[in-house]
Parts: sequence; structure tokens; C-alpha cells
Amino acid sequence: MFSEKKPKPEILILERNVIGKNTSFVGNLISEGDFRIDGNVEGTINIKGKIVIGKDSIIKGTIICGDADIEGIFTGKLYVTNTLSLKSNAVINGEVNISKLSVEPGATFNASCNMKGVNYTNENEIFG
Repeated sequence: MFSEKKPKPEILILERNVIGKNTSFVGNLISEGDFRIDGNVEGTINIKGKIVIGKDSIIKGTIICGDADIEGIFTGKLYVTNTLSLKSNAVINGEVNISKLSVEPGATFNASCNMKGVNYTNENEIFG
């Protein structure tokens, strides 16, 4: 007559992380949430959410993310599961693997680009 209590759905709160202007970081960043970078980073950034790279940022390395909005300078390998948006100040050098691409006039895109609808959650697929 009485049914068992159904568990309440888990509420997932994603954090918003920031690396501020005039800050430099060398190493690996891993996050479930979103990231905004206004400083400089060298290394691997692996996030499930969205990354925003500010106009004064310089990033060197590998980025794996859900979505990316880039205004600054990126050099390396970029894996975006959903949409990569390049703003007019963006400078991209390297290798890009994405599902969708949006480029504003004025952006510099010096990269080999592979567009396919693949989920880049398997690091073996990326790092061999």
C-alpha cells in the first residue's frame, strides 16, 4: 500500500574558479566546475565545465573542457566537447579538436582543426 521513499535527486553545484590577472600558474588544473583565467597558465587544464580565457591571458599546454570562450593567447592542444568561441582578440596556435566553432572577425586562428562530435573524457584518447 505504501511505496518506498524515493531518494531525492542529487543537486550538483558547480564551482566557478578564477585565476586572476597578474597571476601565473604552472601545473595541472582539474575541476568539475567552470574556470575563468585572466592570468598566465602553463600545463594541462582538464575541466568538465566552461573555460573563459580573458584578453590578457597567455595559456600554453593542453585544455580539455566542455565549452571554451577565448579572448587571449592559447598555444597547444585544445579539446572542446561542445563549442569553441573565439573573440576578436583571440590568438590560437596549435591543434584544435572541437564539435562547433564560432569565430569573431579579427581573431587569429593558426591551428590544425578537427571537428567531430566526440566526448573527450577518455584521457587515453588524448594522451595516447
